[in-house]
Amino acid sequence: MKAFSKLINLALTALTLTSVVACTAQPAATTAPENTAVAEVPTTASEPTAAPEATSAPEATTAPEAMEPVTLRYANWNLGTEEENNVQRQLVKAYTDANPHVTIEFVDMSGEGGWDAILTAYAAKGELPDVFMANNVPLYAQNGWLADLSGHVADDADWQNVPQILKDSFTYSDKVLGLPAAQFIMGYFVNKDLYEAANLDAPEYGFAVEDLEANAEALTDVDKAVLGLDEMEPIMGWYASTQDDALGWFSFDGAHMNYNSAAFKDAVAKAGELRQYTWQGLTDEQKANFKSAGPWEAFLNQEVAVRWDGGWVLPDYVQKATFEWDFIGIPGGSQALVADAIVVSQTAANLDEAYKFAHWMTFSSEAYALEVELAKAAGTAPKMPVSVDAASIDLYKQFVDKPGVTAALDNLEASVVESLAKLVPGYINARWEGKPGIDIGEDKDVNMWFMFNFANDGKFKYEDYAERLEEFANQTLDDAAAAVNK
Repeated sequence: MKAFSKLINLALTALTLTSVVACTAQPAATTAPENTAVAEVPTTASEPTAAPEATSAPEATTAPEAMEPVTLRYANWNLGTEEENNVQRQLVKAYTDANPHVTIEFVDMSGEGGWDAILTAYAAKGELPDVFMANNVPLYAQNGWLADLSGHVADDADWQNVPQILKDSFTYSDKVLGLPAAQFIMGYFVNKDLYEAANLDAPEYGFAVEDLEANAEALTDVDKAVLGLDEMEPIMGWYASTQDDALGWFSFDGAHMNYNSAAFKDAVAKAGELRQYTWQGLTDEQKANFKSAGPWEAFLNQEVAVRWDGGWVLPDYVQKATFEWDFIGIPGGSQALVADAIVVSQTAANLDEAYKFAHWMTFSSEAYALEVELAKAAGTAPKMPVSVDAASIDLYKQFVDKPGVTAALDNLEASVVESLAKLVPGYINARWEGKPGIDIGEDKDVNMWFMFNFANDGKFKYEDYAERLEEFANQTLDDAAAAVNK
């Protein structure tokens, strides 16, 4: 189960993927600040300023005088502003410095409606960016926007070191339609100092489900403003996968949701049982004991022993944590995986040049070495390598050298892929937005998010609705697949 290739191959034989918005903020029980994995859409379209000197730069493909000038239009939400001149802009500048025949034009993605609406408007005018960050690969594939990059990656040495789980994530009917631009491990982080203060051994990568529950109880001391666990909601995401090897994130089995399965009903119940040790279990009076405004602050404030989060927080933890910490993942020795992708437009005038630039901005080992140097100069940490080998891991460990993080990098193929909204048609409705025709008291025609978010709030008994939710979700998934396959 844990190998996503098995799941996604199942899904893709039944489904050719359709529209969901993975980067749109998803409803959650507790409102928290946006994580750093998705930056604000840039409002400028200006050229990047000069990059500082670094120890590595991309080599020009051939002598500049032999190359025809090429302009590539590029859209990404991680470019920041010209004044900030962040690492991503510096990587672009390094590429054009080494390939002077290439001009990168930043596409203005400001406007109403969000990323995909703006892309759709460009597509309607025949002006899609040549290379762009993918908020929704299935939608773009359905619309016929994407170039098949299979032939390009086949001869790319860096592609050989991309984990298969990432390759499979953006491969549809044997066509590579997206290039993995980033990967983020997601799971539990532990404050080892709080365990030491409690005379307990801190859990490590591979810990058992029972340990999570026992430790949450042992570490919780509301009077001293310490919680054993940060939040209850993530439990419903990972728990079923630890009880049934056929299930992945939030009970997805590669084709359908299993909301009526024993494993997922146990997940809902387990979240309810552990609520008393989480932020959601605090009364307003008890919250006054804490200096944190919410669970997202509590880990760095040393007010929670175990925190669920994604790898985008690692630079913050490296820079700001004043205590010993580690990544321990999901019970049983796994982790959830979140992936970003960059795609190339089918309408790109020069597909070869567009691929070379897209490769540089995604899984290039040469670009990663430069990113490490740029991050070091900026006093921050680079993202995890996407093309993973001993050299890239050694580079990354200059910044993040934690046993649990290293174990996760060695065990990526066992990940439970959380980015289903980027991969599975109909998932957004089967998980959040769809309305199964249920009234709960004064709340009429509630959506799926309501049913999961309030499953442990005493408004209703989840088991009374589990079968209906599963039927609705799977009909939604099947209808979405049928619509795509027409």
